[in-house]
Amino acid sequence: MFRKFRRLFVIKTRFEAFLIIYALALGAMTRGANYLVEYPGFFGWALFLACSGAVFLAGAKILDCLKYERAEKAAFVDRTQRREDAARR
Repeated sequence: MFRKFRRLFVIKTRFEAFLIIYALALGAMTRGANYLVEYPGFFGWALFLACSGAVFLAGAKILDCLKYERAEKAAFVDRTQRREDAARR
């Protein structure tokens, strides 16, 4: 039961990753707009840009992790296949 619940919080596909990045971007831009209102001038714009930059960094990390996990899974399957082939000989 807990395993099924835990799977809800695992990003499995690029589509799910892009949905999460989009949600992060919406929240960050709202926060950035609030900073512009609260801190008018240069400091507000600097915080606004920091919010958008954080989304870019987080999005890149999420997409890189998906690529890494896919490569690890493929390598594991390849190693398992070679072991099975060697055991048959």
